[in-house]
Amino acid sequence: MDGTERVRNTILGRPTDRQPVYGWVSANLEREITARWGSVAAFEDRYEFDAAHIFGGPGTFDGARLDALRDGTDELLPEHLLEEQRRTGALFRDPCRAEEYRELEESIRFHKRRGRFCYVQTPGFFEQFNGVFGIQDQLMWLALYPEELDRLYALQAEWTCAFADMCLDRGADMIHLSDDWGSQRSLMFSPELWRTLIRPHVKRVADHVHSRGALVSLHSDGCIADVTDGVAELGIDLVHPWQESAGMSYDIYLSRYADRFAIMGGICIQTALGILPRDRLEAEIRRVFGLLRGRRWVVCTTHFVQSHCSVEDLEFAYDLIWDLARK
Repeated sequence: MDGTERVRNTILGRPTDRQPVYGWVSANLEREITARWGSVAAFEDRYEFDAAHIFGGPGTFDGARLDALRDGTDELLPEHLLEEQRRTGALFRDPCRAEEYRELEESIRFHKRRGRFCYVQTPGFFEQFNGVFGIQDQLMWLALYPEELDRLYALQAEWTCAFADMCLDRGADMIHLSDDWGSQRSLMFSPELWRTLIRPHVKRVADHVHSRGALVSLHSDGCIADVTDGVAELGIDLVHPWQESAGMSYDIYLSRYADRFAIMGGICIQTALGILPRDRLEAEIRRVFGLLRGRRWVVCTTHFVQSHCSVEDLEFAYDLIWDLARK
């Protein structure tokens, strides 16, 4: 069984030969890992990672047009983006230009040669427009201009479906919507707002990807407990992370959602990896394995490993994970 089959079976609740293993290790430790291992790829090969998190393809917006809109107003509003798109049809870039997928396609080929399950990240809706307006302004616009944001989210969903098609045509196994909704204690907005403004557009993308026979995952940091039933109803196949450190107990997952979607995570970068001394880190990893082994769980860090984690501690953790995944 290779990593593609192992991860897919785990997500779908089918039998596997062992727990699949992955980790978001590159963003902050690439230099340190490369100095010790020669490359991040060598580290991933050593620990027989079963998945690959793929970035690439075109950006959503024409950056020059977006900058011109910002320069032309004291306060960028949703209506400004809608008017630019109506007037020019070019604020949202063409997602179907094959030449912009060459690096992404090569990344998929590279990891498929190693038998890995490949998922491609794409921005969701709240997170995407945080990058346009800033999070504080977008939170205000959710209250003041919900109809305009709904129209922008619909344009984003149309773009994302086309982007997903391009990625799936190049061998991706899953489309990964990154759309941070949670703070450490709750959603950053009301559950009702989520249901009316965000859920319909996530559903459109999820239904489209499922129509292609592929899987859909959600990344949202923080506590999303208030809408987890809604996430399950959407048919999301995997959630990353199930953030225990934000009050989302594994007991709740196991009792209410383990038969509805898979989770990826378990190795917390906020409370454990790079923070705890090794004896306590080992105990924590063993505790999580004791709860989740054999479940619909892809072993992974809860986010990118942070720079305060040493390569030695990372190796210590993955030596243990490698062993426990095979027991």
